[in-house]
Amino acid sequence: MVAAPRFTVIIPARMASTRLPGKPLADIAGLPMVVRVAKRAAAAGAECVVVAADDARIVEACAAHGVQALLTRNDHASGSDRLAEACEQLGLDGDALVVNVQGDEPLIDPALVAGCAALLARSPGCAVATAAHPIDALADFVNPNIVKVVLNAAGEALYFSRAPIPWPRDGSAAGAPVLAAPAPLRHMGLYAYRAGFLRGFPRLAASPLEQTEALEQLRVLWHGGRIAVWITAAEPAPGVDTPADLERVRALLR
Repeated sequence: MVAAPRFTVIIPARMASTRLPGKPLADIAGLPMVVRVAKRAAAAGAECVVVAADDARIVEACAAHGVQALLTRNDHASGSDRLAEACEQLGLDGDALVVNVQGDEPLIDPALVAGCAALLARSPGCAVATAAHPIDALADFVNPNIVKVVLNAAGEALYFSRAPIPWPRDGSAAGAPVLAAPAPLRHMGLYAYRAGFLRGFPRLAASPLEQTEALEQLRVLWHGGRIAVWITAAEPAPGVDTPADLERVRALLR
């Protein structure tokens, strides 16, 4: 029996959300949202769960609930930059596995976190692992806010796009797409990294494709990195981007 890999979960959290200010500390069933995310991540079997915060109030709230947190710079351009700083602060070895769990996913499935870590552990040629699930609704396929991914024969990402890909040429009538078989894949925003790659990622030049699609993961492919993709049958649990999302999650947990 293969032992489960050792991995660290880092949860980037920032107070300055434009649509929901103070989002990490929003109360959900008696706990700050970021604390609830950390507890879900811990249930995945992570060796260590750390919140990488941009504000001392987040660090204090985590400490009050027994969650480890680091104060990072408040001027990072992206969550990946914050993760890289956290890796430096933690002194992680370059081969250490790090799973990036977003701080606005209080219902994330612990099995998904563990699955991404395990996939990267058994994919030595890949610097990153992520997840996807089959799309079964045409509205999701054409929605630019739902990112699609196409894979090669090894189960690694060929491309990510906001456009409907792959486009079923022969099955589309009058230019309108249809869902073909096999089903297209929705990318889920969960990543596992090797810490050495993650520390160097902010120094890689942004790619033209990344800027066009506004998808940071395209930088990895542009520079020749390989991304393993775990396909799961389960749709992602709802995250929290807006006040309406917050109320929906609160209702689900009542």
